[in-house]
Amino acid sequence: MGRTRCNDHVVGAILASWRYDISGISPEMRKDYELHFAGCAHCRARLQFHRSLDVTLAVLTSLAVFFFLFALAVLKHIKPLEHVAFNVFGLDIEDTYRMLFSAGIAGLIFSIVAFALVLMATPAPTYLGGIAAERAKVIEERLPAAIRSLRSR
Repeated sequence: MGRTRCNDHVVGAILASWRYDISGISPEMRKDYELHFAGCAHCRARLQFHRSLDVTLAVLTSLAVFFFLFALAVLKHIKPLEHVAFNVFGLDIEDTYRMLFSAGIAGLIFSIVAFALVLMATPAPTYLGGIAAERAKVIEERLPAAIRSLRSR
């Protein structure tokens, strides 16, 4: 990616300013950019890098949501911190749980907002939807004709 150069610097600069996302433009303009991606190894590599970065951000923020949900479930159902809170720190058990539960709720809300922002700011949902549609076509082509006929109804 760093060693190659774009073969059309004007188109490459336009694509770079869009973060190599052509999902929101008209189909007529998209054809020209898709042709450029087909012929330019530099822009194709940058496109792949940006889409993998978008998907990584979406996965990490969704994992944060699940981890905070898990932490809240652990706080609600398991009480392993009673000994530490009471004997070591001299804290009241109820205050400790309220503090940890509040921190868990705040983290959950923050991670949900971050997840929503990532999905709105990146083309990751469109990209992943395209990948899923391609995989569904491949799977549907491998199905027996009897099952495919049921699918088209």
